[in-house]
Amino acid sequence: MRKFIINVNGNSYEVEVEEVGGSTSAPSVAPVAQVSAPAQAPKKAAAPTGAGEPVKAPMPGTVLDIKVANGAKVNEGDVLVVLEAMKMENDIKAPKAGTVTVVTSKGSSVNTGDVLVTIA
Repeated sequence: MRKFIINVNGNSYEVEVEEVGGSTSAPSVAPVAQVSAPAQAPKKAAAPTGAGEPVKAPMPGTVLDIKVANGAKVNEGDVLVVLEAMKMENDIKAPKAGTVTVVTSKGSSVNTGDVLVTIA
């Protein structure tokens, strides 16, 4: 048997693994002294969303470019934001016509469902 220490989600476990051709006893798993999890970054404050219909990120990614300015009038289908996800550029388009309030910023990382702009 060989012993290893494995870290999973900030917890350390001592594990015994049987080598090929070794004895047939079952491996054992025993928790080692609890290791504190790394300090988590504080949650960022909710960004102001403005009045109107939110246009949300359909996938996690990085905002490469914002094609509209605050207060700009847009038509349905106009490109609002360019989002890079998995090495691909994705155009986020206006679902309706209206006046835009930009909530995100160029270069920011967004998660699925984060509000990028609102359209009133």
